[in-house]
This record gives sequence, C-alpha cells and structure tokens, in this order.
Amino acid sequence: MDQGTITTSQPTKKRTLDEYFGQAKRPKPTPDSKSPSTYDLRATLSPLPAPLIPATHSFPLPEADLSVPGLSLVHKFITPAEQSPIINFLSTQPWRTDLARRTIHYGGTYCLMPPRNASPAERAAIERTIITAAPIPHELQGIIDRMVSHGLYRNDKKPAYCIVNEYLPGHGISAHVENFRFDEPVCSLTLGDGDFMRFHELSQPDDGSVRSGKAAKAQKTGRRKDVWLSSGSLVVLSGDARWRWQHEIVRGKSKGNGKGWKRVSLTFRVEK
Repeated sequence: MDQGTITTSQPTKKRTLDEYFGQAKRPKPTPDSKSPSTYDLRATLSPLPAPLIPATHSFPLPEADLSVPGLSLVHKFITPAEQSPIINFLSTQPWRTDLARRTIHYGGTYCLMPPRNASPAERAAIERTIITAAPIPHELQGIIDRMVSHGLYRNDKKPAYCIVNEYLPGHGISAHVENFRFDEPVCSLTLGDGDFMRFHELSQPDDGSVRSGKAAKAQKTGRRKDVWLSSGSLVVLSGDARWRWQHEIVRGKSKGNGKGWKRVSLTFRVEK
C-alpha cells in the first residue's frame, strides 16, 4: 500500500497517466451549430454512472486482532457477486506499469519509479515529473459509502485517495507504514484471491518509505503477526496498527499462489 501521494520540492512538469501509458484521449466537444461560441452541454455531459455496489449491506461485525492493537478485519465486506463488476471495471482503467506489479492511483499526485538501469540524469528527470491522478471514479463510490454507513469514515471526511494493486504469483510489497500525512483508519479491500499480510511492530512510529529505503531501516521490536485477508474482506488499520506497525505482502507467502492466482487490493486513505 506504500506507493501513495509523493511530493517533490522542484516539480518540472505535471502529466497524466494517459500520457505515459498510451491511453486514448477523450474527444473534445464540438461547438453547437446554433451558437458557435458555446458548447452543447446536453451532448458533452452525461449522467454520473451508478456505483457498482450499493452502500448498504449486512456483514459480520469487525473482528479485532488483539495481537496487533487497532487491527480489525471485516469478513464478507462485499459479496463474490459484487466483486466481478468491480474487477471488470478496473480492467478498463489505465494502469501504472513501472513497478513489478500493476497499480492505479486515484486522488492527489505521485511520481514514477525509475528503472534500475536508469542513468542519474534519467532518474532525476523521472523523479521530478509529477503525475496527476484522476479522482476516485463514481463507480467505486458504493465501496466508500458502505464504509461510511458502517462508521469507518465520517460522511464529511470520506477517503479521496485510493491505490489499486494487482498481485500475481511472486508479487509482494515491502514492509512500510502509510505516510503520516494521511489520517486513520487506513482500509484495504481484497478482491479475487486471498493472501497473508504480515505486520511488524516498531519501537516508535516511523513512516519512512520503501522508495527511499528508510522503511527497511525502521527499528523493529521483533514482534510480528501474519493475518489472512480472505476474498471480499476489508482490513482496517487504526491506532497502533496504523502508526506503530509496518505491514507487508510477503512474496510467495500464500500457498495458493499458483497458476491463475490473482489478488487485487483497493487501499483507501483520508487526509488529515
């Protein structure tokens, strides 16, 4: 969940994900023949798409994991039938492909990861270029509204940031704590196949990033816990679980990571 909003002190250019990964441009509206100086809004604007899932849904109460204070897991947060339209919708979106796994960013800005063989000049140029992420699509609003309806977020403070990660066999993400510019809780939804998330207790809060190498240097107490994230479940990080425990997806940890295995996660964050 680490590769979130990244800022830089000297951005040189703002671009969109479409410009990097070859997505087709949307056609510009054509002038209204009856009024050359205006656009026909009826032709260029369409109603907002309906959310892919309803806001209300009955599911078991969150289960707290006392071994990681502040960690809870909501099983069956969405049903198997509700997962399919979400996965299908995400498959139509532009994906970031500069990492080992595919990702999508919604909300804020970020910069790309330079390739390992990049020269210092190429690396500097890539890291100075800021990508503007699209807002969270209305199709995913039902997920947010469902979290609000069950008290995970306030209606006046909904998540505006979401990172989508696609994990295939052998994929993972290194241990990290979400950037401290974001508040709590951090919620992550599992679609497709389940997998383990490993937690490491830190001696003190530390949000050093994986990208900078600081996350690996954060001092750990030695306590760790593996938590199974089942398909359709929502993991909720609050309190110590959000601020004092790193989390990671261990590469190859799940014994089910065989042919056809795929986990898609949607991690929601709210700014302070």
